[in-house]
Amino acid sequence: MKILLLALSLLSFNSWSKIKTETVEYKEGDTVLEGYIAYPAKLTKKTPVVVLVHEWTGLGDFVKGRADELAKRGYIAFGADIYGKGVRPSTPEEAGKTAGLYKSNRALLRKRAEAALNYISTVKNADTSKIVAAGFCFGGTTALEMGRAGQNIVGVVSFHGGLGADNLIDAKNIKGQVLVLHGAVDPYVSETELKNFEKEMNDNKVDWRMVKYANAVHSFTNKAAGNDNSKGAAYNEMADKRSMVDFLAFLNEVAPIKK
Repeated sequence: MKILLLALSLLSFNSWSKIKTETVEYKEGDTVLEGYIAYPAKLTKKTPVVVLVHEWTGLGDFVKGRADELAKRGYIAFGADIYGKGVRPSTPEEAGKTAGLYKSNRALLRKRAEAALNYISTVKNADTSKIVAAGFCFGGTTALEMGRAGQNIVGVVSFHGGLGADNLIDAKNIKGQVLVLHGAVDPYVSETELKNFEKEMNDNKVDWRMVKYANAVHSFTNKAAGNDNSKGAAYNEMADKRSMVDFLAFLNEVAPIKK
């Protein structure tokens, strides 16, 4: 009963708040990036930040909607852009190719993610001592890389993201806690990858946890993925709701909103 009450309170917290949203431009080197920021309309004090990183199709309505939800709960939420302004793959083939450019070049991936943190540090009332990086699929991989890069973030959250690393020693740089929200039957993350990730976290003494959701495959939070598990990526309503409860509980621990 206590767990149920906590879940309900987390899901309803500040859900009536009015928010403001903006599409903003920022840069990584000479590359123009186009992000999305959402925040409470009556923001008057330093407030924790959640940086959200998109799936392999680039920043779109899904992550923007999640940013809006977090803003309604009192956070400054920033939808980061890894690909660059106007780069929004429209087919799986294009998305795979674009995401692959960054997965095979982790240094560039980290630079693009760092640019988002640099931008958010300029936002009025953003509490840069309380930043959480979270992402979905490709974005989950990116959030983990932000931690491995030693960014000053208090939490890292991966929703159905890839867990592999180029250098397992880099996990020693992680400053905050790590939460992995994983589909229990995700075919895109092998048992070897899971075991290597667990070893990486434990060997580097990271404060981490993983939650697996029954019958969930890749992309279980995104309705646009359809509902056919046989395709390897599909929406799962129960896993989506449960992972949001787990995510909000994590935020309440590492970067709580103070009333």
